[in-house]
This record gives sequence, structure tokens and C-alpha cells, in this order.
Amino acid sequence: MSETPREAGQTNPSLLRLRQAGTHGKVTNIELFFDLVFVYAVTQLSHTLLHDLSALGALHVLLLFLAVWWVWIFTGWITNWLDPERLAVRLLLLALMFAGLLLSTALPEAFDGRGRVFAGAYVSMQVGRSLFMVWALRHSSLAARRNFYRITTWLVVTGVLWVLGGLHEGQARLACWAVALAIEYLGPAAFFYVPGLGRSTTGEWDVEGGHMAERCSLFVIIALGESVVVTGSSFAEGVRSPEAWFAFVVAFVGCVAMWWIYFDIGAERGSRSIRESTDPGRTARLGYTYLHLPIVAGIVVSAVGDELSLSHPHASGDIAQVAVLLGGPALYLLGNALFKKTVNHTNFPLSHLVGLGLLILLAWPATTLSVLALAVLTSAVLVSVSAWETLSLRSVRRALYGTAQE
Repeated sequence: MSETPREAGQTNPSLLRLRQAGTHGKVTNIELFFDLVFVYAVTQLSHTLLHDLSALGALHVLLLFLAVWWVWIFTGWITNWLDPERLAVRLLLLALMFAGLLLSTALPEAFDGRGRVFAGAYVSMQVGRSLFMVWALRHSSLAARRNFYRITTWLVVTGVLWVLGGLHEGQARLACWAVALAIEYLGPAAFFYVPGLGRSTTGEWDVEGGHMAERCSLFVIIALGESVVVTGSSFAEGVRSPEAWFAFVVAFVGCVAMWWIYFDIGAERGSRSIRESTDPGRTARLGYTYLHLPIVAGIVVSAVGDELSLSHPHASGDIAQVAVLLGGPALYLLGNALFKKTVNHTNFPLSHLVGLGLLILLAWPATTLSVLALAVLTSAVLVSVSAWETLSLRSVRRALYGTAQE
């Protein structure tokens, strides 16, 4: 995250995107190609959580998920300013893609024998990308370069902790990586303050809002796609009993409801809001960098719940399984509610609040229900929320899409 130089034309030759009033930069094919690595990363995360539903296992996956999201969203910010059609930028994205693939392969054993691979890949992506941006802005304003001096300083400091964690094992690794992540997540909130270099302001982060909104929407699609893959694979590998068919339909309906809650009008409203914002940097930092975290996390956890309902439909849910089946939809609704409230400057959506309340109420009888029964109820909550929001915001839909879309 940083300031795009206002004097972009000073770069010779410029590696920055050309901006035109009234339009937003398109997501390029190389950016979509780069995202393919994160399809694999999300799959690795959900499978890792499924194989270890203990509290420690969940903590490990949470930390790894935060790292995966952070390395992706930082790249999203960079490509918001850089022109991916330039050869140097393409080579950067391909190098990041290779490192991201190494990172993804190490995810299941990041806290075992592949910690060094994970840490090395992560640090090379974070620091290497930031150094590239310093070079790309070498002819730009001092303010623009100072932003990336600050960011690089923060990432070098945390990089030391990542490497130290990779060299240690057990709780020492967890502690080093947790502190590193905490510092990195604090960075944007602290405006990357560095003694002697000062700090940035959101007004200086000249982000192209439409591109940022589209990039984050595509990551939500990646996560939903992984959910579809999990559902299809589990159903294909299992016995085609009536219960399996029913669980398959329930999982699909729940996935559709998730798509509807975010994409029916939420994604477009968010895109328009950031495009029209007087301070798009602030909206991008809070609404897209931070508040998309629970949205994507909710999809990943829900995918694990879908696999549980397909593989063990009649089992009584233990505490860990209940936490997955209720926690995934709850995270998703909470993330969507906070995102919509922030970018649209509205109240907390009532439909989402009621949905969260229903999920909390389900926690009381949850351990007495079968996994499939609980999956049915959580999917029903998601469908209800999507239907409620669609009906209550018909006037907003007409304003966004016109009566032809009704």
C-alpha cells in the first residue's frame, strides 16, 4: 500500500498504469494468471484445517491464511499502480507467482518440516515486490519513493522474524510468525510510520478504486470456486446414497446463497462507492484490505463444513465440527455486514444482523443435531439473508442496474 505519484508522467519510461477520467483500469490476463496460485493456496488451507480440527490446528491455519491474504492483497495494491502489460511488471508477477506456488506447496507442513520454504517464499515475495516498487518509482516524486522506503523497512523487519521462525520449531516458530504478522497488519493502520521518514496519509494513497474492487471480488470468486471444487470432489468420491445427494444439494445451495449475498448488489455498490469516494485510499485500506478477510475466511471454513456434511452426514457434531459449521457462515455474514456498512456508509444491515443472531441461537442445540441437519439449518439462514436483502433493497437495485434487471 502506498501513494501513487501524482506526477506519474515523470517516470521514464513509466511502469505505471495510464489513468483516464471516467474509466477504471481493467484486470489484466497476467493478474488472473497470477491468481491461479491462490486457487491452490485456498484449497491447501481448507484441507489443512479439515485434517486437524483441534484448537492448535485452527490457530495454525488462521495464521497461514492471514499470511496468504496479506501477500495477495499487497500484490493487488502494487498492480493497482503498475502497468501489468509492461515486460518488467510481467516478469515481476511471474516471479511472485513462482514464489507463491512454493509457498502454497509448503502450507500443509509449514509448522512441521517445511517452515523454511514457507518463510523464504513469503519474505521473498513481500520484500522483493516492495524493492521492485522502489526501483519503478525512481524517477517519481520524493513523497512516492518515501512511502515505499517506509513499507520496505517494515517488511524487512518482519522478514527477519519470518526467517527466524522458519529456523526454529514448535512454539518458537508460532511466536515469531505471530509477532511478524501482527506487525505487518499494524502497518497500514499506523500509516507505515518510520522514525526519520514520517508517515503517510490515506489521502496520499491515490488508489484506482474500480480496479481494487474488481480484484477483491475476483478473490472472493476464487474462494467460492474452491468451495465448489470441494463439494464436487467429495460427492464424486463418496457413496451416492440419498443422504449424499441431499448433502450435495444443500452444499450447493449454501454456496449460491454466499455468492448472492456478496455479488447481487454488494460488490457493485462497493465498487461505485470507492470510485466516487473523495478518499479512496481510506476505503481501500479498511473496506478491501481488512474487511475482506472475514469474508474470504468464512468461505474457506464453510467449504470445510460442506466436506464434513458430505462425508459424515449422520454423525453428531462435536465442538470442533459445530464451530466449523456455524463459524464459517457467521464469519461470512459478519464480514459482509462490516464491508457494506463501511463502503456504503449505512447502518449495519438488519438482514445480516438477524442471520448472525440465528446462527448464535443454533449453537445451543447444535451438538444434539447431525452434521447434515446443522448444515441444512445454516444454509437456510444464508438463503434467508440473501432473500431478505434482495427484497428490501429493490430500490437500490433499480438505481444500480435499472428496471431491466428486476
